[in-house]
Amino acid sequence: MFRKIFFSFIAIAFSLFVHAQDTVAAHTDDRPATGFRAEGKIYVVMLVSVTILAGLFIYLIRLDKKITKLERQPENTRRL
Repeated sequence: MFRKIFFSFIAIAFSLFVHAQDTVAAHTDDRPATGFRAEGKIYVVMLVSVTILAGLFIYLIRLDKKITKLERQPENTRRL
C-alpha cells in the first residue's frame, strides 16, 4: 500500500516538474537568466529541497506505523 502511494506521489511530482520546465522555457527566451538559474544551481537547490521533503515524509510514515503498533498493544504489556 505504502509503495503504491509513494511511487504515485513521485510520478506526479516528476510530471509537474516536466510541465514546469516546458512553460518556463517558453516564457524566458526573450530575457537572460539571472540568479541561480544563470549558473545552473537551481537544480541543486531543487534536489536538496526534494530530498529533505522526502526524508520528512518517510520519517512521518515510520513514526505513524510505530505509534499504531503501540496503540494496538494491550495496556498491561507496554513498557515505559
